[in-house]
Amino acid sequence: MATNPMHQFNVYRIGPEIKIDQIDISFTNASLFMVISSLFILIIFNLGSVKKNIIPNKIQLLAELSYSFISKMISDTAGSKGKPYFGFIFSLFMFVLFCNMLGMLPYAFTVTSHIIVTFVLAAFIFIGVTVIGFLKHGLGYLKLFVPSGVPIVLLPLIVIIEVISYLSRPISLSVRLFANMMAGHTMMKVFGGFVISLGLVGGWLPLGFSVALTGLEILVAFLQAYVFAILTCIYLNDALNLHH
Repeated sequence: MATNPMHQFNVYRIGPEIKIDQIDISFTNASLFMVISSLFILIIFNLGSVKKNIIPNKIQLLAELSYSFISKMISDTAGSKGKPYFGFIFSLFMFVLFCNMLGMLPYAFTVTSHIIVTFVLAAFIFIGVTVIGFLKHGLGYLKLFVPSGVPIVLLPLIVIIEVISYLSRPISLSVRLFANMMAGHTMMKVFGGFVISLGLVGGWLPLGFSVALTGLEILVAFLQAYVFAILTCIYLNDALNLHH
């Protein structure tokens, strides 16, 4: 009998229970895969930068392509002022990408399928970008909510809409990533259950869907990391260049 497709999202404790003033900070399977993702990133990019060969090996090529990809993304969206924030954007993209990709492995845990993880990332980005905006422009940053060329009569309504849109950024950013990863993995589990239930005779069709869905999910895993990073760059551009 097929297992519940939602069981793959269960968070469970690994090791002893650790509490600080009734707050549970125990090490969990989610924590484990965040650590594994971080270690993979450190290992791959450290190995890629140890020997700078004229003809790069595969790991060095991966590191150089990743660097160029993120550098171009920042240049295209936030301009030259965004360069000092390259390290943060690069780390963010790689962390989300590796968490997404590791979740594609059998028996792995998809960290980004939990709204608490994606929301914390999005909230940190939102607060950071807002602080940068006020540090760069002072109270002039509030001009972001007053688009140029708007008739005076419509200005109060437009300002309210702009403020609501700005405050909804962390929600939309986090829900987009969480919903896509959760929905995709749920569908993969459902079709996998059909294959097991129907057996060799009737299982070939859902098996074909499972293979195709796996390929699609790998693409979605990359695209969601890209979207998360490029939206962060766009928000950073608003804070640095104050386009309104």
